[in-house]
Amino acid sequence: MSDHAKGLLLTSLGVLVIVPDALLIRLIEVDSWTLAFWRGLLSAVGLAIGLALIYRGRFLAMMLGIGAMGLLIGALFGLGTVTFVWAITHTTAANTLLIVSTGSMFGALFSWLLMREKLARRTLIAMIGTLVGLLVLVAGDLGGGRWDGDLSALATAALAGLTFTLIRKHSGIDMVPALIFGGIVTALVALPFSAPAMVLEEDVVLLAVMGLAMIPLAFALQFVGARYIPAAEVSLLILLEAVLAPLLLWLVLAEHPGPTALPGGAIVLASLGLNAAWGLRRSPRLLR
Repeated sequence: MSDHAKGLLLTSLGVLVIVPDALLIRLIEVDSWTLAFWRGLLSAVGLAIGLALIYRGRFLAMMLGIGAMGLLIGALFGLGTVTFVWAITHTTAANTLLIVSTGSMFGALFSWLLMREKLARRTLIAMIGTLVGLLVLVAGDLGGGRWDGDLSALATAALAGLTFTLIRKHSGIDMVPALIFGGIVTALVALPFSAPAMVLEEDVVLLAVMGLAMIPLAFALQFVGARYIPAAEVSLLILLEAVLAPLLLWLVLAEHPGPTALPGGAIVLASLGLNAAWGLRRSPRLLR
């Protein structure tokens, strides 16, 4: 199997593994802060166990190797988890995932600001298209009590864009261990507002599946897979979650995405998808 095929397979699997995430959040009957606490703590434990098995005797050295920048990346990731949980529990899953999918646009903006990378014309056009789509998407929520969830999703997208920009800027360091610190940050931020003991017995299993297995596996697959394929291709694959997760919620829980989700989401996905597809045409890595 070629490196490119390996990257496609691993990244696709990572996206598919995370698709039920929104559904599990809906099924778990706890408040947002308690959910964020257990999500952060259990994902940190799950990642620590997985990386300890992979790194073995090098585990401690790899953890220390992330340095101060790794701690910053972990903190940003942890805050992004908090804003994501708040978003998906205070607006529709469709709105949350479509808005979060704009993280690649924030990544391009932060790459220009922090790494002086030139913004391609196609990216600038995609940014304008994405902005128009977001305005259409959230128009139905203005005055409807869900704007805080939409803004939280936008904060998640911005934090994700900044996080992955910093990871690229320090690509010589394995930043996967930073995700453990990120989970700890999520738990610490949520702890003062949460009630960790107030979890129903049936929810314990769902929390364990989410935190100990699904999240660590999904992010590990995406992080490793992204090393073998172009960033534009990763962006295209990640868009699958924004399409499949709301569909799963509609099939299982009959959650309607809202009247503005379809037109707004179509504009957002078209802008991001066309930008990524054009980027693939210009990527020499696909010629392998």
